[in-house]
Amino acid sequence: MSLPRPGGPRRGSLARNIVVLTTVVAALAVALTGLIAWQTAAHGAEQRERDQLTRQATVLSRLPALSEALFHGAQVLGGPNSVQLAVIAPDGTVSGTATPAVDRESKSALLAGRPVSTTGLLGGRDVLLVGQPGVRGGGVVLTEPYAVVTENTNRIRRNVVVPLVVGMLGAALAGALLARRIARPLVTAARIAHRLADGERGVPAPVDGPRETADIGRALNALDGALARSENRQREFLLSVSHDLRTPLTALQGYAEALADGLIEPDAMPEVGAILADETRRLDRFLGDLLDLARLEADDFRLDLAPADLGALLAGAAAFWTGPCARQGVQLRVERPERPVLVETDAFRVRQLIDGLVQNALRVTPEGAPVVLAVRAAAGGGAELQVRDGGPGLTEDDVRVAFDQGALHERYRDTRPVGSGLGLAIARRLTGRLGGVLRVEGHGPEGGACFTVGLPPAPDGA
Repeated sequence: MSLPRPGGPRRGSLARNIVVLTTVVAALAVALTGLIAWQTAAHGAEQRERDQLTRQATVLSRLPALSEALFHGAQVLGGPNSVQLAVIAPDGTVSGTATPAVDRESKSALLAGRPVSTTGLLGGRDVLLVGQPGVRGGGVVLTEPYAVVTENTNRIRRNVVVPLVVGMLGAALAGALLARRIARPLVTAARIAHRLADGERGVPAPVDGPRETADIGRALNALDGALARSENRQREFLLSVSHDLRTPLTALQGYAEALADGLIEPDAMPEVGAILADETRRLDRFLGDLLDLARLEADDFRLDLAPADLGALLAGAAAFWTGPCARQGVQLRVERPERPVLVETDAFRVRQLIDGLVQNALRVTPEGAPVVLAVRAAAGGGAELQVRDGGPGLTEDDVRVAFDQGALHERYRDTRPVGSGLGLAIARRLTGRLGGVLRVEGHGPEGGACFTVGLPPAPDGA
């Protein structure tokens, strides 16, 4: 299955999505910051004016030179903010331009020696009201129109808008730069993946940058190598298949032409017929292996699972193979426990698996050497089947490629008896379909190869 091409259906590029995402996040952050700043501006402006009035009132209430004037009359504080003054005498008399704003509660607090910070009404307008008790009793009250606070608040808010907008634009620009930096290695990786999908090999992927993008580069390089190895093996397998098919086909074609031309003597007819039958069986076996392999790769491969006694299954296989082993001079031994070894599996497929491994072992086992069929319960549940032989065994390199299609066939076709090159690949896939694991050791107790099939246990109550 090929990768989607750049011209196919798209949901937006990663870079654009990152820019949009960072811009949205920045906008939300700016909106939240602006909302907080908007609310804080009013409180801050009011608090600043109150603090200023408090400092002025404190100075006026504590200066001895002003005390007599404060206690005997009213003074007006000039200035741009229209600050007004009220004086509370120790006897409770209030005088001054800010007198209408002084309520009873504020007056009582100041006469009791407590400072006051509140709001009031003066001339029909809201004002800030701050009072400080005098050093000789009474107190000083200063008022300021609340409009001053509103004006300062608006000025602060206007000053906040520009930084917020600049911050959002800066976040969008940073998102674009970040998106470009993040997307560049991914775009490069996508291009390399498309080249690999198009059949190009040996395409190096960069492994620099952040750890995640470097991991993608290493994965692509590993994929490139794995694809190259797999395609080389498939190519070698196809060459081997074509060779194995050509040999019997050549014999069939040669004898068929000889028969058509009348070149075969009547006395040789039985021999020629036997040769043609043998070559036909070779072709049938080879094509059967190919079909088995194709079926194992299909998603609808059927298994009929049921409790099965592997000991009885192994005994039946041994009874079948006793004759072929005897004709070849090979000793067939069976190792099985006295108690049943039960698993939940497809007995027909397990027998197919055993037959394939025995056939493979019998092909390489010399006369007088043994082939052993063994079964035992596995630790932790399940069971293990073994097929061991007294043949030449396998090297460590053979073990690594034993289940690759045609690998051992190509390696030993000129030195050992070989089959179609598909038997072990079929055995491994069949074991996997059964939920088990197929392992191989190059040299078992009898000196030859040892194949072990591990099968899962039967469910409780089976």
